[in-house]
Amino acid sequence: MTDAAQPFDIPVFVVVPPRVLLLDVAGPIEVLRKANLEQRAVRFTATYIGPSATVGSSIGLAVTGVAALPQRLPDNALVIIAGSADAPMANSHPWDEQERADQAAIVAWLKRAIRPGIRLASICSGALLAAEAGMLDGRECTTHHACIEDLARLAPTARVRDNRLYVEDGDRLTSAGITAGIDLMLHIVAEAAGHACALAVARYLVVYLRRGGSDPQLSPWLEGRNHIHPVIHRAQDAVVANPSEDWSVASLARLSGASPRNLSRLFNEQTGMSVTDFVNRMRVALAREMLSGSRLDMEAVAMRAGFGSARQLRRAWNRLNDGPPSAARAMLPTDS
Repeated sequence: MTDAAQPFDIPVFVVVPPRVLLLDVAGPIEVLRKANLEQRAVRFTATYIGPSATVGSSIGLAVTGVAALPQRLPDNALVIIAGSADAPMANSHPWDEQERADQAAIVAWLKRAIRPGIRLASICSGALLAAEAGMLDGRECTTHHACIEDLARLAPTARVRDNRLYVEDGDRLTSAGITAGIDLMLHIVAEAAGHACALAVARYLVVYLRRGGSDPQLSPWLEGRNHIHPVIHRAQDAVVANPSEDWSVASLARLSGASPRNLSRLFNEQTGMSVTDFVNRMRVALAREMLSGSRLDMEAVAMRAGFGSARQLRRAWNRLNDGPPSAARAMLPTDS
């Protein structure tokens, strides 16, 4: 853990709709619980809110102690809208009048409560409530594959993306089905508390398996993590913590407790890439962050990311990306 005299508090408000998909709540908030234990710089606090104090869940277990929808949210709040199940266990009857009224109350509350400075994240079909409230108008967004058409109908001006793990468009974040909420929350934790914290949480939850690398939202910091081998994780954690270090197979082997030959073999078997490939991927990821978040010239970025020159950076970059490194800073605002 890292020490901090005064942690930065991020208040999280979890909207619990009727027939709530329990994993939409438990999965993402478990990520935040573990993130709180891994570091002290950021503290996530969760409050469960909704129109009804007790809600039936997708698996038939009642969720109680749900607080009323607040009149006003703190400026730096994160609101998470969980999805609903059409046919919960032991309750496959049509939606009743109270359930529909509760849904309408959530939509009305979103219209009142969400303002600039409030981040809104939806899990699974929770995006449909956000869309009904007009929160996704003109935004890029996604949802569970079974709800894509409904989302497009409810938010006709939105740019609805299918086959996406999650989508971030400014202060609107939407995720696909159920467990994708865990991936979205890992992304939020990485932004707020750092990649090392997100990786530690991912390892605890055993969720390194990601979708295909073609998904533009796939975090490069989580690539090659679809395994549970402790030796490889030790080497990967060291590289991620400081990609610019002069990492050799021998130095990583000493750190991870394996011989260089065995580490190389295990790395290829467990990650599908070589040690050198992984190091370069992490350096390129670091370079991308510096390019998009600073005005350092290419040579300075290359050196800080661990490359010997801008030419080496471009060579490694071109193996992983279609466009040149300069494209990563295309959206950087110009001085006024």
